[in-house]
Formats: sequence, structure tokens, C-alpha cells
Amino acid sequence: MKNKLLATLFGAALVLGACGGNNNASEPNNDATKDNGAATSEVDAEAVVQQSCASCHGGNLEGGAGPALDKIGATLSEEEIHDVIVNGKGAMPPGIIKGEEADAVAAWLAEKK
Repeated sequence: MKNKLLATLFGAALVLGACGGNNNASEPNNDATKDNGAATSEVDAEAVVQQSCASCHGGNLEGGAGPALDKIGATLSEEEIHDVIVNGKGAMPPGIIKGEEADAVAAWLAEKK
């Protein structure tokens, strides 16, 4: 019984630690200027997913410690995906990706159908 409990606790700690993302890094400055002179950010959503999400959701979004995301856009809207990214859900902690990166990743994942 003790071994089972320890294995469960260790597994949970491993999953939470691996899915923790890169919370200590400062957000990169990816500002670009549009024709109208307004600044906009160009975020490489796929690169953000590979850096912050692949450890739990798989390199091809096939799933692993976290659910598969390869067809998540068929199930959830962009807004629902964004809500999960920002607020967390189940074993996924909130705030792994923030700001414009969260917006870009939600839009990119919503296209996965």
C-alpha cells in the first residue's frame, strides 16, 4: 500500500513539474510594425507549444501525461481553449502560457480539427 501511494505521489509530482512550462523566463519582445504604424506581436504559436506544452501533450499533440490536442479544435472553440490555457483544468495548472502567447496558441490549436 505504501509503495502504491508513493508511486502515485511521485507520478503526480512528475506530471505537475513537467507541465510547469517556463514560468520564470521573461516574455520575448516580438513586436513588429504593420503598414498603419501600429505595433503588433508575431508569436510563433507552434514554437510556444513545443516549448511549453509538448512535455505533457506530446511533440505531435498526440497526448501523453495530458490529453491529445491534435484535434482539439473540433471539440473546443478558440475561447474555450484560451480559458483552459489561462485558468487551467484538471491536472493542468493555470498560467503556463500568458498574454499574447496564450492568444496565439489558442487560435492555433482551434484550427486543429
